[in-house]
Amino acid sequence: MTPSQVVLHIVTQLDGVVPKTSWGETSLFYNPGLRLPHGVYFCTIKDHDGANDRASQLDRPGVFRVAIGLSGPTYLQLFGPKPKRPEKGGVVNLRHDFTALNQLMPHPVYAWMGWAQILSPTREVFAEIFPCIEEAHWSAVRKFNQKVYAG
Repeated sequence: MTPSQVVLHIVTQLDGVVPKTSWGETSLFYNPGLRLPHGVYFCTIKDHDGANDRASQLDRPGVFRVAIGLSGPTYLQLFGPKPKRPEKGGVVNLRHDFTALNQLMPHPVYAWMGWAQILSPTREVFAEIFPCIEEAHWSAVRKFNQKVYAG
Protein backbone atom coordinates (compact mmCIF):
# COMPACT_ATOMS: atom_id res chain seq x y z
CA MET A 1 0.00 0.00 0.00
CA THR A 2 0.98 3.62 -0.38
CA PRO A 3 0.26 6.44 2.07
CA SER A 4 -2.42 7.86 -0.24
CA GLN A 5 -4.10 4.44 -0.52
CA VAL A 6 -4.20 4.18 3.28
CA VAL A 7 -5.76 7.64 3.60
CA LEU A 8 -8.28 6.92 0.83
CA HIS A 9 -9.29 3.62 2.41
CA ILE A 10 -9.86 5.17 5.83
CA VAL A 11 -11.72 8.19 4.47
CA THR A 12 -14.03 6.04 2.34
CA GLN A 13 -14.66 3.35 4.97
CA LEU A 14 -15.25 5.51 8.05
CA ASP A 15 -17.79 8.31 8.36
CA GLY A 16 -16.93 11.93 9.13
CA VAL A 17 -13.18 11.65 8.56
CA VAL A 18 -11.36 14.81 7.53
CA PRO A 19 -7.71 14.50 6.43
CA LYS A 20 -5.39 17.43 7.12
CA THR A 21 -1.85 17.61 5.82
CA SER A 22 0.69 19.61 7.76
CA TRP A 23 4.36 19.27 8.64
CA GLY A 24 4.58 16.63 5.92
CA GLU A 25 2.15 14.19 7.46
CA THR A 26 -1.54 13.53 7.02
CA SER A 27 -3.59 13.55 10.19
CA LEU A 28 -7.07 12.06 10.21
CA PHE A 29 -9.70 13.75 12.32
CA TYR A 30 -13.31 12.91 13.03
CA ASN A 31 -15.12 16.17 12.29
CA PRO A 32 -18.41 15.74 10.41
CA GLY A 33 -19.72 19.02 9.10
CA LEU A 34 -16.49 20.68 10.27
CA ARG A 35 -18.26 21.51 13.55
CA LEU A 36 -14.99 21.83 15.50
CA PRO A 37 -11.95 23.89 14.48
CA HIS A 38 -9.84 20.73 14.15
CA GLY A 39 -12.02 17.74 15.05
CA VAL A 40 -10.78 14.79 17.07
CA TYR A 41 -7.50 13.24 15.97
CA PHE A 42 -7.23 9.43 15.74
CA CYS A 43 -4.68 8.40 13.07
CA THR A 44 -1.69 9.78 11.15
CA ILE A 45 0.26 8.80 8.07
CA LYS A 46 3.86 10.01 7.88
CA ASP A 47 6.70 9.26 5.46
CA HIS A 48 9.70 11.10 6.87
CA ASP A 49 11.63 11.49 10.09
CA GLY A 50 11.06 14.48 12.33
CA ALA A 51 13.48 16.29 14.63
CA ASN A 52 12.23 14.36 17.67
CA ASP A 53 11.14 11.19 15.90
CA ARG A 54 13.81 9.22 14.05
CA ALA A 55 13.48 5.79 15.69
CA SER A 56 11.49 4.27 12.82
CA GLN A 57 13.86 5.53 10.13
CA LEU A 58 11.03 6.79 7.96
CA ASP A 59 13.48 8.41 5.55
CA ARG A 60 14.14 5.00 3.95
CA PRO A 61 12.77 4.72 0.40
CA GLY A 62 9.12 3.64 0.36
CA VAL A 63 8.77 3.52 4.15
CA PHE A 64 5.85 5.23 5.86
CA ARG A 65 4.11 5.00 9.22
CA VAL A 66 0.47 4.55 10.04
CA ALA A 67 0.04 5.66 13.66
CA ILE A 68 -3.13 4.74 15.54
CA GLY A 69 -4.48 6.07 18.83
CA LEU A 70 -5.54 2.91 20.68
CA SER A 71 -7.84 2.67 23.67
CA GLY A 72 -6.20 1.85 26.98
CA PRO A 73 -7.63 -1.69 27.10
CA THR A 74 -6.59 -2.45 23.52
CA TYR A 75 -3.08 -1.13 24.06
CA LEU A 76 -2.78 -3.25 27.23
CA GLN A 77 -4.11 -6.36 25.47
CA LEU A 78 -1.72 -5.97 22.52
CA PHE A 79 1.44 -4.72 24.19
CA GLY A 80 1.11 -4.77 27.98
CA PRO A 81 1.32 -1.70 30.23
CA LYS A 82 2.08 1.67 28.65
CA PRO A 83 5.69 2.80 29.05
CA LYS A 84 6.82 5.98 30.74
CA ARG A 85 7.01 9.15 28.64
CA PRO A 86 10.43 9.49 27.01
CA GLU A 87 12.53 12.61 27.35
CA LYS A 88 12.33 15.09 24.48
CA GLY A 89 14.00 13.57 21.44
CA GLY A 90 14.01 10.11 23.05
CA VAL A 91 12.08 6.92 22.49
CA VAL A 92 10.04 4.82 24.86
CA ASN A 93 11.92 2.14 26.77
CA LEU A 94 10.53 -0.97 25.06
CA ARG A 95 12.15 -3.92 23.38
CA HIS A 96 10.84 -3.43 19.86
CA ASP A 97 12.61 -2.95 16.57
CA PHE A 98 10.84 0.28 15.66
CA THR A 99 12.23 -0.02 12.11
CA ALA A 100 10.51 -3.35 11.35
CA LEU A 101 8.08 -3.23 8.45
CA ASN A 102 4.52 -4.56 8.36
CA GLN A 103 4.23 -5.22 12.13
CA LEU A 104 1.88 -3.53 14.55
CA MET A 105 3.87 -2.32 17.56
CA PRO A 106 3.95 0.54 20.09
CA HIS A 107 4.77 3.96 18.67
CA PRO A 108 8.41 4.78 19.54
CA VAL A 109 7.58 8.25 20.89
CA TYR A 110 3.85 8.23 21.75
CA ALA A 111 3.32 4.72 23.17
CA TRP A 112 3.00 6.33 26.60
CA MET A 113 -0.21 7.90 25.26
CA GLY A 114 -1.48 4.59 23.87
CA TRP A 115 -0.41 5.06 20.27
CA ALA A 116 0.73 2.21 18.04
CA GLN A 117 2.44 2.16 14.65
CA ILE A 118 2.79 -0.04 11.63
CA LEU A 119 5.37 0.73 8.96
CA SER A 120 4.53 0.18 5.29
CA PRO A 121 1.72 -2.35 5.80
CA THR A 122 0.76 -4.76 3.06
CA ARG A 123 -2.92 -4.83 2.08
CA GLU A 124 -3.38 -8.09 3.96
CA VAL A 125 -1.86 -6.88 7.21
CA PHE A 126 -3.60 -3.51 6.90
CA ALA A 127 -6.91 -5.40 6.69
CA GLU A 128 -5.96 -7.33 9.83
CA ILE A 129 -5.18 -4.19 11.84
CA PHE A 130 -8.06 -2.11 10.42
CA PRO A 131 -10.24 -2.96 13.46
CA CYS A 132 -7.74 -0.96 15.55
CA ILE A 133 -8.29 2.03 13.26
CA GLU A 134 -12.06 1.54 13.50
CA GLU A 135 -11.81 1.50 17.29
CA ALA A 136 -9.71 4.68 17.26
CA HIS A 137 -12.35 6.25 15.00
CA TRP A 138 -15.19 5.27 17.36
CA SER A 139 -13.26 6.72 20.27
CA ALA A 140 -12.92 9.96 18.28
CA VAL A 141 -16.67 9.88 17.57
CA ARG A 142 -17.41 9.65 21.31
CA LYS A 143 -15.01 12.49 22.14
CA PHE A 144 -16.44 14.62 19.33
CA ASN A 145 -19.99 14.08 20.58
CA GLN A 146 -18.95 15.01 24.11
CA LYS A 147 -17.38 18.25 22.86
CA VAL A 148 -20.17 19.22 20.49
CA TYR A 149 -23.23 18.08 22.39
CA ALA A 150 -22.18 18.47 26.04
CA GLY A 151 -23.84 21.34 27.81
